[in-house]
Amino acid sequence: MAAFATPIRGPRGVAHCGRYHAKTCHTKTCASVQLAGCGSAVPDLVLTNRDLEAYVETSDEWIVSRTGIKKRHILSEGETLSSHAAASALKALEMARVLPEDVDLIIMATSSPDDLFGSATSVQATIGATKAAAFDLTAACSGFVMALATGAQFIRAGTYRNVLVIGADALSRYIDWRDRNTCVLFGDGSGAVLLRAGEDGEQCGLLGIDMHSDGSGLKNLNCSFAGKGNKPDGEEASSTGSYNNLHMNGQEVFKFAVRAVPRVLEAALEDAGIAKEELDWLVLHQANMRILASAAERLGVPPERVVSNLSDYGNTSAASIPIALDEAVRRGDIKRGDVLGLAGFGAGLSWAAAIVRWG
Repeated sequence: MAAFATPIRGPRGVAHCGRYHAKTCHTKTCASVQLAGCGSAVPDLVLTNRDLEAYVETSDEWIVSRTGIKKRHILSEGETLSSHAAASALKALEMARVLPEDVDLIIMATSSPDDLFGSATSVQATIGATKAAAFDLTAACSGFVMALATGAQFIRAGTYRNVLVIGADALSRYIDWRDRNTCVLFGDGSGAVLLRAGEDGEQCGLLGIDMHSDGSGLKNLNCSFAGKGNKPDGEEASSTGSYNNLHMNGQEVFKFAVRAVPRVLEAALEDAGIAKEELDWLVLHQANMRILASAAERLGVPPERVVSNLSDYGNTSAASIPIALDEAVRRGDIKRGDVLGLAGFGAGLSWAAAIVRWG
């Protein structure tokens, strides 16, 4: 593993990382960040591939062979995304042994909040994080990694000690369930990670990051506003605001992902100053089994070291990485000190990677 300098004690009593990385640190005395706990929650309602056969012309064999997905969890009538985000957050806090009232900041990565103005504050109220600021971050399937990088900066700067990062989505709300090209792919859920400031002598857990966007690719994956302009003068002056169903050019998104994922991971590894052989696990956005396999092969990571729960959840957008991480940690696969390569990619287009040390 990479060598780290002895942490330096900062003015707020926070341990600082003595190693400099161009993207993860802006000073040589930035605060140490620890990934201290994780949690996840998904709806009880399960929609299997066999169930989808009643809605569209498809089959379990067709879906599994092309995506690796066997089932997905879907919000029921009256169920909220915020409730699952809160549940996953409480599990992460319990693992980290941090009380809700000690949380300083909540960042919720989501593209499908319960309220147009965001759901992070609902989570804050539900879990009793009375001292925390809370806001949403929208970056689609890259959202969790970008939120993790954002939250870490508040700790590195010495502004906050405990930052709760949540990835949660309910894209079932914006899927055409009669379009077999998209309805077979997506599910709902939430995952969370508690970031805390390191104590004296602790190595930094955020080793390297790399993030990108390309708005020219938005046409290939989007969920656009469905209304019209000049609403006050139109016939729809009192109509409900809404969004179109998700549109995706599957072939173009696939080609983008198989190029972008290995490259962004390699760039994050370079930022971390470690070799790809030092990776213990890959925890990637769960979109398609062929994308996972392609990234692992490019990086020389054996299949058994690629965390995958795609078959049980489908693509849960910003939730997919933290859900996969939480399950692997609770199974005992990922252990304290393991070096992980995280990578998200999706609408925007956006793609991001982080190299982290667990625990």
